[in-house]
Amino acid sequence: MHESCGIFGVYSPEEDVARLTFFALFALQHRGQESAGIATADGKKIKIYTGMGRVSYVFTEESLKTLTGHIAIGHNRYSTSGSSRVSNAQPILVGSGDNTIAVAHNGNIVNAAFLYQELVGNGYTFRGSTDSEVIANLIISSSGKDYLEKIRYTMRRIQGAYSLVILTPQALYAARDPLGVRPLCLGKVDNGWAVASETCALDHIGAEFTREIEPDEIIRIDENGVQSYPGESGKRGTCIFEYIYFARPDSMINGKLLYPARQAMGAGLAREYPIDADIVMGVPDSATAAGTGYARESGIPVVEGLIKNRYVGRTFIEPDQRMRDLGVKLKFNPLPQVLDGERLIVVDDSIVRGTTTPSVVKLLRKAGAKEVHMRICAPPIMYPCFFGVDMATRRELIAAQKSIPEICEFIGADSLGYLSIEGLIKSIGLPRENFCLACFTGEYPIPVQLEMDKLEIETLEAGRPIEACDAIEDA
Repeated sequence: MHESCGIFGVYSPEEDVARLTFFALFALQHRGQESAGIATADGKKIKIYTGMGRVSYVFTEESLKTLTGHIAIGHNRYSTSGSSRVSNAQPILVGSGDNTIAVAHNGNIVNAAFLYQELVGNGYTFRGSTDSEVIANLIISSSGKDYLEKIRYTMRRIQGAYSLVILTPQALYAARDPLGVRPLCLGKVDNGWAVASETCALDHIGAEFTREIEPDEIIRIDENGVQSYPGESGKRGTCIFEYIYFARPDSMINGKLLYPARQAMGAGLAREYPIDADIVMGVPDSATAAGTGYARESGIPVVEGLIKNRYVGRTFIEPDQRMRDLGVKLKFNPLPQVLDGERLIVVDDSIVRGTTTPSVVKLLRKAGAKEVHMRICAPPIMYPCFFGVDMATRRELIAAQKSIPEICEFIGADSLGYLSIEGLIKSIGLPRENFCLACFTGEYPIPVQLEMDKLEIETLEAGRPIEACDAIEDA
């Protein structure tokens, strides 16, 4: 399961803003590894540099030196709309002359195909196939008297999840959708201001976290500092998986540090699904904190039973058949001396398709585990996400097709327990109405198509019509 993107923006007349953005994107690398990009502005024009791969692959000292100015935005991409190709790398640069902007987007727009057709019909051209480029062209196409009006107009046209950073030659804008699905925060640097998907990016560049940007809020940062333009947000819908999996454990969302929240999820699992066992382990790295929480609550010792190769990630070198057959061993290596003969509780963040978990269980048994009891922090995922998480279609979700006992048998575990929705909410310590829980309940905060294709705009681009789909009504 992948989250869409990480975004960052900075305004600082006395800093090397391209370098600050590089290091902030480095801290947000977990949110996307397909492409990276930085755009800068100096008051007159915008410069941009993008490429495929991780931040450290894309940028060099030479490329950073070309990105001059005092304002910058940056982006790490994992594709949820549009294929993985360089023309879809962000930031997206659109417009001409004085009406030029760069946009970086985290999220997913559910009515992007309709808006794409409208813009093409009005003569706008697209170099890529992402909903982010739709957003950028909507801003440019607006008749608003200034960028604030243009951005607000765009926010009233698009539906779905979005956190945005927008670069003009003179200013930095940031905006968040009315539900607040994706995180976005504001921080103070020594000589200016920064915005980021997560507080960990602010920490890495020495910025001081100020506050979260509110749902439906627009902020403008320029020579006069920060100006806030609140919206009309009412209903909230923060993605629950930011707490379970996506965000780094050292980040804060809604005033909650994620590490203790994940420990509390593990403790909740220990209360809901106790079992007599010898050792506990969390699957690294996303369930490490939950594993320690389970161990603390149950009184069963916690161990490191799997060592993760943290350098295994997206690569452009295709594995041969032998390496493909090794499967999960490319990512994890077990410790037989720790696991041999032990009754093992394994805490993991989620089971989506059920393709990886059987391999993990098999790996642990081969290393000598006598029993393997799976405990999962996320309740059963029964519905797909349409708000920026590349999850699966409903027919691919194992919990939508099998009962919990059937899943347990399928993955080869001795027992299986999922944290309840109530237990998950209690672990986080915020009201249930703050969150989007649609992947568990099927109750989407806004109407969505039952089946959406991440390559939908590319289908239109090729001149093929998109079949109409029924919508799920607003709960």
